[in-house]
Amino acid sequence: MTTIRDVARLAGVSISTVSLALNSPKRVGVETLDRIQQAIKSTGYRIDPVAQTLARGRSSLIGFVSANLGNMFFGDIRREIERQGLDNGYFVLIADSSGRADLERALLERLEAQKIAGIALAANGHGEEYATFLRDFKTPIVMFDQKVEGAERDFVGSDNPLTTTILTEHLLQLGHRRIGFISGPSGLHTADERLKGFMNTMAGVGVDIDPSLVVEGGYTRAGGHAQAMRLLTRRDRPTAIIGANNMTGLAALQVMQEMGFRCPDDVSLAMVDDVPWSNVITPRITMVVQDAQKLGELAAQRLLARIASPEGAAAPPQDFILTPRFVRGESTRRL
Repeated sequence: MTTIRDVARLAGVSISTVSLALNSPKRVGVETLDRIQQAIKSTGYRIDPVAQTLARGRSSLIGFVSANLGNMFFGDIRREIERQGLDNGYFVLIADSSGRADLERALLERLEAQKIAGIALAANGHGEEYATFLRDFKTPIVMFDQKVEGAERDFVGSDNPLTTTILTEHLLQLGHRRIGFISGPSGLHTADERLKGFMNTMAGVGVDIDPSLVVEGGYTRAGGHAQAMRLLTRRDRPTAIIGANNMTGLAALQVMQEMGFRCPDDVSLAMVDDVPWSNVITPRITMVVQDAQKLGELAAQRLLARIASPEGAAAPPQDFILTPRFVRGESTRRL
C-alpha cells in the first residue's frame, strides 16, 4: 500500500512537508506543492482520515451549524466557508438545527465527540446557561449571524439595528406612520437587535408605536404569512410593513397578492436580506442587504486561525461587524 513516505521520496521532500501540503497547502511553495501533487497522483496515495485524526488529535472536518439551510442567506455563507476550508485541507460537515436549541446543543456535542477541528455556528440557543455551555466547549467555535452574549467566542455579523433603522427611516421619509413590523423569534440576537432598531427609530422622531402592529413571525415563511394576514385583515391596517428577514418579507408580499392588495399602492413593503431571483419578483422589494460572502469569508478566516496554532486558539475573542447595504426597489411609495 502506498504511504506518505512514498510520496515524499518521489517528490524529493520531507514527510513533514507532504503533511503540511495536505493540511495547509497555502503554506507550501507553488513549485513544491505541484511536485507533491504530481507524486500523489503518480503513486495513487489516499489520505487515511482515521490515521490523520489519530495523528492530529482532531479530524480534518469543520462543522457548519445553522437553523435554516433552506434560507439562501445561510447557503451563501456556507459556500464561502466550504471554499476556504477546502483550500486549507478541511472538509465541511453541514448540520441544520431547525431552529431548535436542544437539537443544536446535541449536534454540537456530537460534532465534538467526532474530534471535529472547529465549528462555525449560527446559534439559536440563548441565555446564561447556553452561554456557559459554549464558553466551556473545548472545540474552537466562531459564531456568525447570531450572537450569544457571554459565550466569549469570536462573532461575525452585520450591524443588525442599522438594518431596520435604514428601512424605518426610509418609510418615515415617505410619510408612513402606521408601520407594521414582523419580527423574528424573541430572545434571538438578530431578532432583538432588529426590533430595537425599528423601535428606537420610531421613538426618535416622536412617532407613537401601536404595539399591536409589532408581531412575531419567527423568521419563517409560515409564521410571516400568518402574521401578515393578521395585520392586513385589520380595519386599521398598516400603510407599510417591514419583514425582519427575507422569509417574512416574501410571506407578506404573498398575503398582499392573495388578498388582492397592490404593493405599494395599497401597502408598502420592505425587508431585511435579499433572495435569489429578486430582480424578477414584482414589485422589486426595497431591502437592506447583508454581505453574506464577506460574512462567510471572515468566519472561515477566524475559525482557521483558531485551529492553526495554540496562539490562535488562545487569542481573545473579537467581534467583526459589517455595514449592510440599502437597495431601493419599487415596493415602497410616498403616502
